[in-house]
Amino acid sequence: MKKYFLLLILIATTITAQNARLDSLIHAGIYQIYGIEFPQAEKTFQIVQKDYPKNPAGKFFDAMIDWWRIMLDMDNEEYDDAMIDKLEDVIDMCDDILDENENDVNALFFKGGALGFRGRLYSVREEWLDAALDGKDAMPIVNHAYAIDPNNPDVQLGFGIYNYYAAVIPEKFPFLKPFMLFFPEGNKEKGLEELKFVAENGKFGKIEARYFLLSSYYKFEENMFEAKKWADRLLKDFPNNPTFEKYLGRIYVKMGSYIKASPVFEDIFKKCESGLPGYNDVTKREAAYYVGMRYKLQNNVDSTRIYFEISEKLSKKIDDEETGWLVNSLLYLGMCYDQLGDRDKAVKYYNEVLDMDDRRNSHEQAHRYLKNPYKH
Repeated sequence: MKKYFLLLILIATTITAQNARLDSLIHAGIYQIYGIEFPQAEKTFQIVQKDYPKNPAGKFFDAMIDWWRIMLDMDNEEYDDAMIDKLEDVIDMCDDILDENENDVNALFFKGGALGFRGRLYSVREEWLDAALDGKDAMPIVNHAYAIDPNNPDVQLGFGIYNYYAAVIPEKFPFLKPFMLFFPEGNKEKGLEELKFVAENGKFGKIEARYFLLSSYYKFEENMFEAKKWADRLLKDFPNNPTFEKYLGRIYVKMGSYIKASPVFEDIFKKCESGLPGYNDVTKREAAYYVGMRYKLQNNVDSTRIYFEISEKLSKKIDDEETGWLVNSLLYLGMCYDQLGDRDKAVKYYNEVLDMDDRRNSHEQAHRYLKNPYKH
């Protein structure tokens, strides 16, 4: 009996150690993803898949690496197919587990997460029907997981995202209301509270909940003080995540403080120049634009010109279609050259603005400065 008891203790200790190692690997890999350390994250989750082949976590978080590659340049669809394929592998793996045990919380959690993130990608690509179908399929799975393990804070991430989106999306995008007719009603306030709970208590979903709160308070709630709170917390842990850093700069711009925004975008620009992972041309264009805006407000014409020329060149390099970044950069360059006394160049830029679509009275301003040179 004593030997049997000791054997049970040994088995329990071994299982606990294995779970602790798995959790440690996943936690490290998650921080590598948000820290934009993708090669390191790939190695970490390759270890998870090799050493824990029956756990869907390795495959799921490997797909999250592609998700964050997409997040760094939303217009680049290079990683879409790879991410979807990986998520479908997760779903298939979870289905195999659930065929043997329909109450396996781990499989339910990762299947619901895979469907949820595939739906989020579809919504980014404006494939609304596919996004809605994935959301519809995910919710019963999340509900099932919650019924089995109501004390699991990560499960509430799905509830929070659904409750918030289901309430906000029809308000912001009325043309999507028909897609929501067969879905349970959302609850914005409840969704935010659920996300805050996960942001403080989550095991695997904590960082994603914080990011979702940041983006929601910025985009939909237009509450810059609350958005800044989450941006500050995220940047404390991930100071070299360009998405989090851009949000902080944009928040200051929305607050009307270019004085505070400028150092943020200057830091981003320097990181782009040094080739830090994730700090790409899209990020550099935005940073150059806002640094240029700060110099424009200070009437520092030479520096204004330098940064808007960078913004112009990068816009022409990375965009297939004309954007507000490009139109405004051209308009401001025309104004700069008027101040510098180079009327021919100024006229060239104003005419270029007129060759493009009108954006926020850009044509009116171009016509005005063609008639009368800009003076500060």
